[in-house]
Amino acid sequence: MKLVRRVLVIVLVVAMALGSGIFGASELGGEIATLHTRAADGEAATRVWVVDDAGHAWLRAGAPANGWLVRIDANPDVTLERAGVTTRYRAVPVRDDAALRDRIHALMREKYTWADQVVSLARDGTHSVPIRLEPVEPAR
Repeated sequence: MKLVRRVLVIVLVVAMALGSGIFGASELGGEIATLHTRAADGEAATRVWVVDDAGHAWLRAGAPANGWLVRIDANPDVTLERAGVTTRYRAVPVRDDAALRDRIHALMREKYTWADQVVSLARDGTHSVPIRLEPVEPAR
């Protein structure tokens, strides 16, 4: 019985350390932007990583069921706070382009280095979804 308890404690400690490490890496790894999405019950703010490629800002959802990605699917009009500037965008998930997904992974790895490696431990990159942010012109 003592052995089982020790094994459970070790497993819990390792899981908590891994979870804390992933959270810490995601917050300390580099530029963090705040994505504002909308749902029927109001607005949600999510801290995200962002990279630039081919004239667009890009986000990466680690899984298709990610809450902020589900909200984007329901309403693609978002705002992003980045470096003190808030910009309106139309978020466009790109699900069926493995080469693009791999490119966004590579850009994230280049920009966020060790933090991306740590965060990648918690997800299967083949299920990640890159999201292109297309600027929305202000209403006139």
